Amino acid sequence: MYRSKAHGRWLFIGIAAAALAIATPAAADWALDFPASATELGDKVRNLHHLALIICTIIGIVVFGVLGYSLVKFRKSQGAQAAKFSHSTKAEIVWTVIPVLILVGLAIPTARVLIEMEDTQAADLRIKVTGYQWKWRYDYLDHGISFFSNIDDASNAASMVGAGHELHEHYLRDVDKPMVVPVGKKVKLQLTSNDVIHAWWVPEFYVKRDAVPGTINETWFKAEKTGTYRGQCAELCGRGHGFMPIVVEVLEQDEFDAWVAGLTAPAEPEALEEPEAAMSQIMPAAAGGAASR
Repeated sequence: MYRSKAHGRWLFIGIAAAALAIATPAAADWALDFPASATELGDKVRNLHHLALIICTIIGIVVFGVLGYSLVKFRKSQGAQAAKFSHSTKAEIVWTVIPVLILVGLAIPTARVLIEMEDTQAADLRIKVTGYQWKWRYDYLDHGISFFSNIDDASNAASMVGAGHELHEHYLRDVDKPMVVPVGKKVKLQLTSNDVIHAWWVPEFYVKRDAVPGTINETWFKAEKTGTYRGQCAELCGRGHGFMPIVVEVLEQDEFDAWVAGLTAPAEPEALEEPEAAMSQIMPAAAGGAASR
């Protein structure tokens, strides 16, 4: 009997150790916290979450600490006798006032962040984002630029052969034409959809907003760091849902201006052939055709 219990204990320890070893790479890949923020507003959201988590942790420690102490200290086997009273006015005041103060203390910074999240005024750049099955269209309303952003060909090729990350570092997370914005500028997004509900989501910007057919939803971000940021459609939108990634390139202002100039510059007109030269090429061909007949 004792030996079987010992074997069971060691089996449990072995299974737990194996599970921990398997979970370690996952913890390294996905971490245990929100992603690092590339925006000031994202930092505020992250800090607000941490504040709420700390307060909840302290409350949990106090509540379960008192509960555990009471279970051990006042157990029947030690001769404890149950108190015979119906209520305590002081206790009721305490456990009412303290939660109210905590909720009010959390509500004030939360309201400030929520109000700031919805303030899309005074934007430096406006972009209309339209979701399609399964791609995005970006219309730069202040510059007359429009283009579709599709998943890149390399991801499609890797998907067809079932290779995935083995052939493509950013498998299903790269596009042919990314959204391009300047650093340190407030970018207002006006989101809608051409077919079904989509959701535009970039984790490092702490922005996720639905794109609904027939409706314009607004949100904004202001990237504080240059770089490439990746996101995904966050609303199940059909069989190609996993094939409409989001890529945003944040550039310095002069680089952004050059990008805009490259897309808005008039195309070079094609050189027109002189009529005489064109006729000189046509006539021999026509003569040859007639001779063959």
